[in-house]
Amino acid sequence: MPRSHERPVHLLLVEDDDSHAELVLLELQDKGAAHSVARVRDGAEAIAYLTRTQPFADAPRPDVVLLDLKLPKIDGHEVLSFIKDNPSLCTIPVVVLTTSEAESDRARAYAHRANSYVVKPVDLEKFQRLVNELDRYWGQYNVPPPGRT
Repeated sequence: MPRSHERPVHLLLVEDDDSHAELVLLELQDKGAAHSVARVRDGAEAIAYLTRTQPFADAPRPDVVLLDLKLPKIDGHEVLSFIKDNPSLCTIPVVVLTTSEAESDRARAYAHRANSYVVKPVDLEKFQRLVNELDRYWGQYNVPPPGRT
């Protein structure tokens, strides 16, 4: 049964790997999620999207960012730092969604105020379950900051 505060969520997926991105998008569609997802392929595009510069001048503000760390142009750590150091963006939750199990990456991500650090499972079924749980958490259980409904 849906929660009383269940709402559509706009996700920004920052992922350079087409197969990983496709899995996330397909899983959300298969579950009938009412969310919208925008996907960018590198850190420079992520920053352009978040600052609404061309070609993303009309982009909606994301409710959640799913951020890979290993990105071309500008890496995920720099994107995370940019988001959390920017007063107009810092309340956007950032979920690091990466293949890196390195303690140094995890420590650096949390030092830059990541809201969560999730290692992508190699197993397809586990990956699908992970995306489903992320969908459920951000769409049903998480209560956004005031002014963000």
